[in-house]
Amino acid sequence: MLGIYNYTVILTYIGMLTGFAGILHAMNGDIHGALVCLMVAGVCDMFDGAIASTMKRTNQEKRFGVQIDSLSDLVCFGVLPAVTVRAALGQSRMTLFAAGAYLLCALIRLAWFNVDEEERQEHESGSRRVYYGLPVTTAALILPVLIELGGRNGVALAPLALLVMATAFLTPFKLRKPQFPGKAVMLLAGAAEFALLVTRSVV
Repeated sequence: MLGIYNYTVILTYIGMLTGFAGILHAMNGDIHGALVCLMVAGVCDMFDGAIASTMKRTNQEKRFGVQIDSLSDLVCFGVLPAVTVRAALGQSRMTLFAAGAYLLCALIRLAWFNVDEEERQEHESGSRRVYYGLPVTTAALILPVLIELGGRNGVALAPLALLVMATAFLTPFKLRKPQFPGKAVMLLAGAAEFALLVTRSVV
């Protein structure tokens, strides 16, 4: 079978399937479920690189990992947020424009990241230290706060948030890749958001 099948890509595959489940939730009008899936996909993405680094991989396996990670990100942090905002607000022109622009910018950013990462790996080893522009995975932290915890005003601002994130995806400012302390803070913030989401879903 074509592809790579070892433990270094399993978490990426799980994240993509979680993102797909979130899309189905959003299409069925379950915004809570969609946002929970978005956050779970974000956790998967946070740790898939660390898991991949534990195994000595061939150049082909590394390049496959870069491609499959970005393709998964497009589903989880491109399509899922766009569909979720559309499901939350309906088919207004503004919502459709914002969702479409967001998805297009996410696609462009991820494609460019793949090109840039392959060129980087040709000249240096180790993991990336700096990102250029806002990573698409930040949607997993921003949208749950805005839509679920921000009330009606937060939901109303969701299209604007998509447009701001879309612009930041393609703006080439330098952003340091978070190390362990930064990831720990993000994980704690995400855990608090996730707990609130689950609590509100149960209630």
